[in-house]
Amino acid sequence: MLGNGHSDPTGGRQRVLMRWLVVAMMLLGGQAVADESVGICHGYGCVAQASIRFTDGQLGDVRRMLLAASDAASERRILADVIGLFYGWAGEQSDIHNDRAGNFDDGYRSGRMDCIDHSTSTTRLLNLLAARGYLRWHRVLEPEVRSRISLFFVHWTAVVEELWPDGDLAEAQPPGRFAVDSWFVDNGYPAVILPLDEWKRGAGPDV
Repeated sequence: MLGNGHSDPTGGRQRVLMRWLVVAMMLLGGQAVADESVGICHGYGCVAQASIRFTDGQLGDVRRMLLAASDAASERRILADVIGLFYGWAGEQSDIHNDRAGNFDDGYRSGRMDCIDHSTSTTRLLNLLAARGYLRWHRVLEPEVRSRISLFFVHWTAVVEELWPDGDLAEAQPPGRFAVDSWFVDNGYPAVILPLDEWKRGAGPDV
């Protein structure tokens, strides 16, 4: 009420408008935080990157999948599917849907990926999961390399290491480390996850 006993309808409307503006900004801000963008490498050697946006709904699906894990082994099985989903969604937004297993079946099509592209991008996806607290049984390490025959035949992979759910290193000596290798499969298919020492000895699909 004003001092002369009359209401101030204009001021009331302004206050309501301000409240709605604040609510709208909070909702927009929440959406911006909920979605995530990740740079996915392609073109061999990460010479190009596609900015891929994963929605809150997609990330919610991934979270529910990983929450179903009851131990490290089951989390790895689910994680293989999750990485495949991420790449499938990325293929809906970019040319990486052309990527095929290995380095030969995709020819010279735009969006093809080598092991550097895959190991870099998969590590980014794993770090996204870790940052959101979706990984309870593993932590993300830096990519690892293996070489066979000569230094000119090398192959890279993303890597995870087992943890207990409270974040401590697993009791196994040394802690179990695993290759998370999406280079072995066509775009959108589950990644290959296997013990890192086996991977370094050459294990994995023949592509």
